[in-house]
Amino acid sequence: MKKKHVTPHLKKLAVVGLLGAVMAAPAYAGKTLDTIKSRGQVACGVAGGVNGFSAIDSTGKWSGLDVDVCRGLAAAVLGDAEKVRFVPLNSQQRFTALQSGEVDVLARNTTLTETRDASLGFFGTVTNYFDGQAFMVPTKSKIKSPKQLKGQTVCVQSGTTTEKNLASYSKANGLNLKPVVFEQFDAANAAYFSGRCLAYTTDASGLASIRSKEAKDPKDHVILPELISKEPLGPLVRRDDAEWFTIVKWVIYGTFEAEEFGVTQANVDELKASSTDPQVQRLLGGGKEDSGKVLGLDKDWLARVIKATGNYGESFERNLGNKSPVNLPRGLNKQWYQGGLIYGNPVR
Repeated sequence: MKKKHVTPHLKKLAVVGLLGAVMAAPAYAGKTLDTIKSRGQVACGVAGGVNGFSAIDSTGKWSGLDVDVCRGLAAAVLGDAEKVRFVPLNSQQRFTALQSGEVDVLARNTTLTETRDASLGFFGTVTNYFDGQAFMVPTKSKIKSPKQLKGQTVCVQSGTTTEKNLASYSKANGLNLKPVVFEQFDAANAAYFSGRCLAYTTDASGLASIRSKEAKDPKDHVILPELISKEPLGPLVRRDDAEWFTIVKWVIYGTFEAEEFGVTQANVDELKASSTDPQVQRLLGGGKEDSGKVLGLDKDWLARVIKATGNYGESFERNLGNKSPVNLPRGLNKQWYQGGLIYGNPVR
């Protein structure tokens, strides 16, 4: 039988066609999503006591920027934002809980670093809060810069990047700072406010949260403006499930994009029904648009997220901004077109 000659051009077309078929194929659910659907809940690792990120009130209601991520995931994959089991974890417990499968996602104001990304078996998803390590001191101390803390005691939580950053900063600047280390968040708070340490160090957002929650009068404590590190905070997932990693990323990016295109908790239904903007239709599953198919979700996945939590800006203002007790400026967490670093990859 005569062998057919296949030209390089035909070979190229065949490869392109195969790639097109692969790219058009729907996503297949990973084991994490299967487990979540079987369980009927998203198990979400959170901090449990950080106002603005994840805190529980006297009625048992959770709130915070990270809590909104958890609720958004439940809305996207289960159709109900309340189908979340919040698992409070301290700094020492958080990584083991994710590695062991006790939680599906760790949304616990955790810094995304090289070591955590490369050696713990995790994927960092999306930075949803750009932060930096700072110091809080009593206003009456008149201290204006961390470099005035030479030889002083500093309260810090163990098992954190904060502890390592403090040691590096002290050594680099010859400050001989004396860390007073606590395993539990509440113990570190109590020590600082009782005067056991002159200063308290953690992420600037964390200090603002602590001050709003624990201080008798927040004006009695000042957060020094100088930051000593970069702390990009965001959820982590296990590396063994690329499908779940992708879903978590796009739920967060979706809230970024919703803010950019003016989709809010109040107008999501109206825009889904009436908007003629193709990008808004893609975001909300309007008409024939279906951005959920490639994620293994239905076409309304993101509309449910926004209806449950609002867009990123709404979540920020409600939990951390001037509408909240934490009262933090958007700063670096403004949208990219406003001079910030929040930049949503396109949902398309």
